[in-house]
Amino acid sequence: MTDTLRIGDALTRLTDSDFVRFRDYFYGRTGIYFDESKRYFVDKRLIERIKACGFNDFRNYFAMMRFQAGEQEFQKLVNVMTVNETYFMREAYQFDCLVENVLDECMADRNRQGPLRIWSIPSSTGEEAYSMALTLLDRWPHIDHVDVEIIASDIDTAALEVARRGIYKKRSLQYLSDGAKQRYFQSVGPDRWQVADTIRDAISFTHVNLADPAQTERYRDFDIVFCRNLLIYFDEASRRQAAGVLHEALRPGGFIFLGHSESMSRMSTAFQIRKFPKAMAYQKPLRPGPGQSAATVQP
Repeated sequence: MTDTLRIGDALTRLTDSDFVRFRDYFYGRTGIYFDESKRYFVDKRLIERIKACGFNDFRNYFAMMRFQAGEQEFQKLVNVMTVNETYFMREAYQFDCLVENVLDECMADRNRQGPLRIWSIPSSTGEEAYSMALTLLDRWPHIDHVDVEIIASDIDTAALEVARRGIYKKRSLQYLSDGAKQRYFQSVGPDRWQVADTIRDAISFTHVNLADPAQTERYRDFDIVFCRNLLIYFDEASRRQAAGVLHEALRPGGFIFLGHSESMSRMSTAFQIRKFPKAMAYQKPLRPGPGQSAATVQP
């Protein structure tokens, strides 16, 4: 069997063995698992990269990507394989919960000096992190005298560049009020709006692979983590690993928000469920419970 199936000289799709080989490699590097339902998507995006690099078969491209191109080609592959569908104020009830309940509780429990720290991962093209900033500016009464640090991270370097520029189309801004749009954005062309410089400068956008301990070990002592709609792309083993990483990233008493279809309870026993009037969050206890280590996960 050839490495790829063809019509004439045109690559059309991967063979089953090629798909499995790539899927397992990508999973090992990122924690993202592609099942058969993603087969068309994976074939299409991977063949685009094979052709862009001047190859006409999977085997030679795969060898080049792993052993010759360093991280550059793998990063390009990550960028085309990750989905960045988001918009401002997505799942806004969690931002309500943030300013109405969680932030004040974090401030009451803090017993150290330094800023209140929030981590957005995956940050995608930046809408989530900017939504946090706008919500705090408009609705949190303590923002004028509390130092807040927002760090936004993603595995996709192309998405991070979009986030740093902070330029969006009307569709991304459709759930923002006209007042917020006027206060915090400026028009930079037809259907183009850019986040104000002061807000863009206040958020740090960083490249992080959640499956790479060498990259995540420096992310510690966060009061709040937003990790929404990422774990749905992981399998059970990767989810448990990610739960441990997120647990270590939080200070004792810190909170994590997940996407509406995700549940930390299925991955880890190290968090307490906190139900607030408008949303649910998961809290790292101030101290581990009896017989519980700092990052206990479900077997």
